[in-house]
Amino acid sequence: MAAAIGCSPRSVHALCQQARLAERSLAGEPGLRLSFAEREQISRGIAAGQSARAIARSLERAPSTVSREIAAGGGRRRYRALRAHRRARERAARPKPTKLWRCPRLRREVEAGLRKRWSPQQISARLRADHPTDPEMRISHETIYQSLYVQSRGELRRQLTRNLRSARTKRRPRRGGPETRGQIQGMVPISERPPEIEDRAVPGHWEGDLLVGARGRSFIATLVERQTRYVMLARLGGERRTEHVIEALKRRTRELPAHLVLSLTWDQGKELASHQRFSVQTGVSVYFCDPHSPGCSQPGRTRPDRRRAERAPAGDLGLGHAG
Repeated sequence: MAAAIGCSPRSVHALCQQARLAERSLAGEPGLRLSFAEREQISRGIAAGQSARAIARSLERAPSTVSREIAAGGGRRRYRALRAHRRARERAARPKPTKLWRCPRLRREVEAGLRKRWSPQQISARLRADHPTDPEMRISHETIYQSLYVQSRGELRRQLTRNLRSARTKRRPRRGGPETRGQIQGMVPISERPPEIEDRAVPGHWEGDLLVGARGRSFIATLVERQTRYVMLARLGGERRTEHVIEALKRRTRELPAHLVLSLTWDQGKELASHQRFSVQTGVSVYFCDPHSPGCSQPGRTRPDRRRAERAPAGDLGLGHAG
């Protein structure tokens, strides 16, 4: 064929590739992408001196779509339909190489941070502090999480997920939508706490939470004093029924003078469903966080809890009796 038309075999091969690309493209593109036929019409409209708005009207497309297409293709003087279509297909190819894959130096820094049991948030902040003028050494904590948990983005060795503080090998989905759990009777919302609690003006106001061990078989109740950040733990063993939790909290709070245990703020977990009985027996007012607001009004509250839980015996948060 090359000899018949008087050109080299390489030129014939290139022309055949372009023809196959055009044939596939004429069938249309999925979704809202421009097809090759539309790009060819844009090219002809430019040659005829039409404005982007006039070309868009003939294609029944938005003018901004045509303007962006012409700009991405090199402008009105350099726009060519086939070249623009080929570049668009290359840009749309998935999966794309991620930043961790493209930058081995960044990947090594992230892996080193995970081995030190730093959280992805801490790694991201540390990199910004250590490399303030190097944009290649910036990465968001969400990108690190995706590299660990999403199989298609497994640039980091998956065994490093065991170095995360949660030690999860799968990411827990964030639940949305309305609250479907049974409501706790007689809840007093966090918005009704007295001002002295919000201001941390006096000690004696506590925030509590329930930590769950491996496979949900053991539990620890945590108590953090808002002003001093003093922490108490109540081991619950493998039992999280409200009666058991209430008794454990009563034993811990009775270890302190009454003026140092004035209120307790908890999330809406059912383990404190008997809060009214707890208040009557101890004189401690109980307030509840808003739904889906872990950490109540103080995001840092759970951090010392988690660090102390990490030092508990591996695989069991409930050795011994509560208290």
